[in-house]
Amino acid sequence: MSKALVTFFSAEGTTEKVAKRIAEKAEADIFEIKPEMPYSKADINWKNPLSRCNREKIGRKDVPISEKIENFGEYDVVFIGFPIWYYGAPNIINTFIKEYDWSGKKIALFATSGGSGMGKTAEKVKPLFEGKGEIIAAELFNGAISDDEIKKWVDEAMTN
Repeated sequence: MSKALVTFFSAEGTTEKVAKRIAEKAEADIFEIKPEMPYSKADINWKNPLSRCNREKIGRKDVPISEKIENFGEYDVVFIGFPIWYYGAPNIINTFIKEYDWSGKKIALFATSGGSGMGKTAEKVKPLFEGKGEIIAAELFNGAISDDEIKKWVDEAMTN
């Protein structure tokens, strides 16, 4: 049986709620990806061209993460959740991916968004796994998603 881990970055709590539901359905451990310097409301105001999230994205900057997963090697399936920023994953997700050895891991991406779709997010992060991990699923969870829909997606990801 596969051992699963749900990891997530959540700027405003939306992705965290979905992550907890996925962890419950997958009977998985959970880990929050937190920046060393937390984001304020002003930092994530994408309408302000000088906001932190804009500077990070445009500058393609890594975002230092406050904690590491000590027993990462124990997991076979890793779910990675995040809000969609600029039609892709926030830079903190890129930093997170770069920090671990993904050899033999199955990866399921999930995202939340107030308006945009998943787009080519999986294709954009795929090179960061250096051909070691395999993205087996990618899904956008917007609005009212039922527990049954989450369970079905989790089961498919766990058996891929």
